[in-house]
Amino acid sequence: MSSSYAILCKIFKKDKFVVSELIAQLIGVGHQYKDGPEIFKGVTFNIEKGSFHFLTGPSGSGKSSLLKILYLGLKPVWGTLNLFGEDTLKMKPTLLPLIRQKIGVVFQEFKLLDHLKVVDNVSLPLRVRGLETRRGYKHAQELLDWVGLGDCFEKYPPSLSGGQKQRVAIARAIITRPQLLLADEPTGNMDDEMAMKLLHLFEELNKTGTAILIATHNQRLLEKLPYPQFTIKEGTIVKLITKKVR
Repeated sequence: MSSSYAILCKIFKKDKFVVSELIAQLIGVGHQYKDGPEIFKGVTFNIEKGSFHFLTGPSGSGKSSLLKILYLGLKPVWGTLNLFGEDTLKMKPTLLPLIRQKIGVVFQEFKLLDHLKVVDNVSLPLRVRGLETRRGYKHAQELLDWVGLGDCFEKYPPSLSGGQKQRVAIARAIITRPQLLLADEPTGNMDDEMAMKLLHLFEELNKTGTAILIATHNQRLLEKLPYPQFTIKEGTIVKLITKKVR
């Protein structure tokens, strides 16, 4: 067991929650921006608990839009989206925050707040929920240790490299212990060595039970990792490609 994985297990064993067997179910989902062409249509697939998938396709194929639909940042024009057993198009608005709390998102542009220290960026989701500052800082420090940034506690985002910012974003995304983690091109601005280190962090998180869906078009990385892919082709279908585990 790697030292970073041992740290993560120690952090997450404190939290007990019931994980849904079926995290997400998309049935005939399609989307079209106003006055624009269809981005995709007829998208149908499931995300089970503890699964690890890549979402692939060329730039502009709709990967980011599909992730946005999954984290409820965008409503599909067609089809059905069930999250954690709830029909998101029919459920009461009061349930939306509860569903969103089960989903962590790593954005391509990081979306860190430059005027806040790293520890405040990471602990912010807990502060929003009302957790006291001291406890939020403790959880943030544990996760910063896990991503290898324990010495960046007091730094501000502008002083960090792109790879460091992405690791801070990962720590922030999982501090609420999400059942589903969505990542949009998290290795887009990294060399392959740094990208593999980052993906190993996702693998360690997945071992704790969190379902992972990573959007990427980096074929070199996909060839090195044995996980199945949902591939968007020509903006109209999503195909599941199963790869053999090495």
